[in-house]
Amino acid sequence: MNSGMNHDAHDAETLDSTLRSQARHRPDQPALVAAGRVTSYAELDRSADALAGRLAALGIRAGDRFIVQLPNSAEFIVLIFALFRLGVIPVLALSAHRRSEIDHLCKMTGAVAYAAPRRHAGFEFHSLGEAVREGNPGLRHLLIADDLITADLGTAHLSTAGRPGRPDRPGPRPTDVALLLLSGGTTGAPKLIPRTHRDYLYNIRESAAVCGLDEHSVYLTALPAAHNFALGCPGVLGTLAVGGTVVLASDAAPDQAFELIERERVTVAALTPPLLALWLAEAAWSDADLSSLRLLQVGGARLHRSQAARVGPELGCRLQQVFGMAEGLLCFTRADDPEEIVLSTQGRPLSPADELRVVDADDREVAPGEVGQLLVRGPYTVRGYYRAPEYNATAFTADGYYRTGDLVRITPTGHLVVEGRVKDVVNRGGEKVPAAEVEEHLAAHPLVAQAALVGMPDGLLGERTCAYVVPAGRPPALDELTAFLRGLGLAAYKLPDRLEILDALPRTGAGKVDKRDLTARIAAQMAAQMTAQTAAQIGSREC
Repeated sequence: MNSGMNHDAHDAETLDSTLRSQARHRPDQPALVAAGRVTSYAELDRSADALAGRLAALGIRAGDRFIVQLPNSAEFIVLIFALFRLGVIPVLALSAHRRSEIDHLCKMTGAVAYAAPRRHAGFEFHSLGEAVREGNPGLRHLLIADDLITADLGTAHLSTAGRPGRPDRPGPRPTDVALLLLSGGTTGAPKLIPRTHRDYLYNIRESAAVCGLDEHSVYLTALPAAHNFALGCPGVLGTLAVGGTVVLASDAAPDQAFELIERERVTVAALTPPLLALWLAEAAWSDADLSSLRLLQVGGARLHRSQAARVGPELGCRLQQVFGMAEGLLCFTRADDPEEIVLSTQGRPLSPADELRVVDADDREVAPGEVGQLLVRGPYTVRGYYRAPEYNATAFTADGYYRTGDLVRITPTGHLVVEGRVKDVVNRGGEKVPAAEVEEHLAAHPLVAQAALVGMPDGLLGERTCAYVVPAGRPPALDELTAFLRGLGLAAYKLPDRLEILDALPRTGAGKVDKRDLTARIAAQMAAQMTAQTAAQIGSREC
């Protein structure tokens, strides 16, 4: 697990101690820039201490679970560090979550507190908090305030059934669970991922080292900070751990992001492929000065090679492809990787202690270079989801490997190429159609901005394929796309059987394409068409 670091020196540390250390060494260095306000390391440290004391006075204690649903803001950063110091476990919800998701998180964790802004993106959180509290009597504190740092928690919180805190509260231990992250899966209710102080410290420090972060780095948090990618890969926590500056954007819209890059001289940012497409479009006409940007991380979904090749010429910075999961494993392309590897792979593992297996449906190792499901275990990969014993029995092998659900192949250089998901394969009459492969080819068509391939029910083949396309210009026709795919040498059984045009692809809370939604849409459309055809046939017979 040491990967070249001083293991003994870090063994006793916790996530909150990284802020303590930086506040001692560089108290006046800017730690955060949010909403136009600069917060130094000393100020951030003092604010976290003060908030921790106020939360302890409400009776919130070590081991309690605390749901945090705050947007990118100084309040978010101060609150999670205050919770780390108390040994309270933050459960990081997304701003887009509503009653169903928050209620699920409360019931799963037995949370005693919930924090949200009064209003964000046009939504009032006060009523959401009240509704969730009705079904969760253990939720003693609803902290609904625009600024938890300065708010009087006696008036900001809506429930006062707390116990007085103890001034001599003990700090957390390195092996304690530090936070609960949401899984990025698209099936069923989200699972919770327990990350300890020790394993997440490894995660952020080694990620920061791979990215070359130091005290001069300025990291733009364009993605939601509650996401693992933006929080710890290396993200907010990795930047603060090395003494850099975190710039918090309220969203990833390119006009706002470009303004922040120019004004704050941002050096590092992280995006998903759909957001990268927007940035590239903006850069084509924007006169913003992006010259400070040296590294752009792209992850969260497969980045098509054609798009990857545009980053350097059009944004003027180095591309780093990132593949990973909140459960642990992270892969990065490196600064010294050849260009072709950076453009066409999703990187190699962060740690030399990461153990990877690529297997078939029967857990047998596939031949080198062949596609199979990725299994992984390692020093920062969890061995089980939070309070999910039945799910863990299938999600992990008997010897502790996590079944990622990703279909990958490993190149001779040890880099991963992500080919799709185990469940993202359409079974078309026995022929397996990998959605990611077809989507990548579709995205290369000049009339296609984004594409997603899903299965649709078919009485003869079981499933046929439906391509959902967001056009770039006029909508393409199905025969245009199939002719283009044939020209690329794609097998006939992989050609889409149907084309649907959308203004935008639906997204999950984690920002991934919501294929459950698309599959349900096309199934409903086909069912309605079948009903209409049956009615028409009955009517014609009656005539």
